[in-house]
Amino acid sequence: MQIVDPRSGAPLSSEPQASSPQSQADPSAYIVDIDMSNFQQVVLEGSMQTPVLLDCWAPWCEPCKNLMPVLEKLAREYQGAFVLAKLNIDENQEIAAQLGIRSVPDVKLILQGQLYDQFQGALPEGQIREWLGQYLQPPAEAPASPEEQARAALEAGDAATARALYEQLVQQHPEHHDYQIDLAGALLAEGRPEDAKALLDNLPPEHRDAPKARGVRASLAFREEAPDDQALAALGDRDDSEAQFQRALRQVADGDYEAGLEALLALMKRDRAYGEDAARQTLLRVFDALGAEHPLTVTYRRKLFALLY
Repeated sequence: MQIVDPRSGAPLSSEPQASSPQSQADPSAYIVDIDMSNFQQVVLEGSMQTPVLLDCWAPWCEPCKNLMPVLEKLAREYQGAFVLAKLNIDENQEIAAQLGIRSVPDVKLILQGQLYDQFQGALPEGQIREWLGQYLQPPAEAPASPEEQARAALEAGDAATARALYEQLVQQHPEHHDYQIDLAGALLAEGRPEDAKALLDNLPPEHRDAPKARGVRASLAFREEAPDDQALAALGDRDDSEAQFQRALRQVADGDYEAGLEALLALMKRDRAYGEDAARQTLLRVFDALGAEHPLTVTYRRKLFALLY
């Protein structure tokens, strides 16, 4: 497995030797505690052949306790493609001083005896996987991260499982407010809009007004504005602009975004003046709810642009 420069795609070292059956079976071959006696051998000399992930931690550091099991899990998955070297800075203050460690956790990628990249803080598993993926090819059968499992559960309509997974992520990483926004979205999908709104309202201001949070708020608003079953049935066979708009709102609130976007676009073509340009404004709100990178946002933003210009 090669380590590559993400900027050029070129290999940074020769292909390392395949790990032996013993190293695959015994994680101690690639998860190692580091001190002065083996730092030279494992980190400096060892990184000439195999990338070394140096985890600088301390016993009093709570984020370190959350991060270490994640790094160990990844090291076992990669089965020797990198060595996880764990350095207790309290017991190895001389090494920590030479490395310039000022806070922990501090994770450094060492290659051929040199620092190549690093990150500080207890990043979530998904972010660490992405970071590692810049340099090392992921294992062929890598398990889904908790974030991926939660997204898959939502797509499958299992909001309760997604909510439980996001609750765990929020508990493990309270400083990562995106997880709280994800949890709000899962609560909304589970039919708990008041809980979702309360969670969003308690976010710090800079996260409360972020695009991702605005998207969940837009979804909340659609649920409040859309006609209920009785009101929808009362529309009957009406095909006027108001009825078309109300049906589109309900489709969006129910998560049938493509049908709702198509209906709003059709209403724009038919009656641009309806509701003081309500169809176009609602299209933009749906884009906000889905996010700028969502395939439907990209597709229908292009259609909207073509219709306007």
